[in-house]
Amino acid sequence: MNKKEGNTMIKKAKFFKNGIWYWLFIAPTLLSLIIVVLIPFIIGIYYSFTDWNGINQPSFIGLKNFMLLKDDTEFWNSILFTAKFAIACIIIINVAGLSLAMLVTRKIFARNFMRTAFYLPNLIGGLILGFIWNFIFVDVFQTISDATHIGWLSGWLSTTNTGFWGLVIVTSWQMIGYVMVIYIAYIESIPTDLVEASKIDGANSWQQFKNVIFPLISPAFTISLFITLSNSFKLFDQNLSLTAGAPGNTTQMITLNIYQTAFSAQEMALGQAKAVVMFVIIAIISIVQVYFTQKREVEM
Repeated sequence: MNKKEGNTMIKKAKFFKNGIWYWLFIAPTLLSLIIVVLIPFIIGIYYSFTDWNGINQPSFIGLKNFMLLKDDTEFWNSILFTAKFAIACIIIINVAGLSLAMLVTRKIFARNFMRTAFYLPNLIGGLILGFIWNFIFVDVFQTISDATHIGWLSGWLSTTNTGFWGLVIVTSWQMIGYVMVIYIAYIESIPTDLVEASKIDGANSWQQFKNVIFPLISPAFTISLFITLSNSFKLFDQNLSLTAGAPGNTTQMITLNIYQTAFSAQEMALGQAKAVVMFVIIAIISIVQVYFTQKREVEM
């Protein structure tokens, strides 16, 4: 055996050894992902082509469930409502999150305390958060309205418009701190030399942000946009605890519509068909969004 062959065997042995440890470390996570996500996902797709009601043995019926969705106006209205909600949340969360990140990365008093305070709402569970804000919108706002005679505070969550903005407020309040942390990580990685050079060239604060800071943190924008988009379409717990679709299911989001179809109406297969449609919609929108935002990163 020559020296070259010996080195090759050593490299193969090292690769095999490292490979074993690699797979041992990721095995629990990979196994959990397969059991909890992949297998149920495949089974769910199969059930969407059956007449399963959650109890009886399913029978294959082809595309019948998907054909029924064509005339389900409540389902399509929930998709439209969710799309409007997602647009409002994406704008508010990213603008506010980036603004707070710019604020707390400056050399100001108690900035670490401010970071913690802004992030804390993200630690509160969805249902609990919804019930807390339900109390604020209904009881607290009504008490203030009775005392001050401010009419627009009365009857919150009782109309489609106030229910919509109530959901936007709660979701934004919860997620702004999370998005802020993402932007902070990228802002603090910007070389100070570049910012100082822009100051020397006479750039004002807006020009520094537009031409130096934002192009360098554009990957954070891609990540934050993807997170807020996917979370907005998947929101369920706040919708259930705040409005439960009232009044007349006009504030019903797509996930709540799926839940009520599957568990309230006991039409599991139809609910699963709706879930498949929801998955396709989110996947297409997310792929398009990531493609264009990453393309913008390269152009910057």
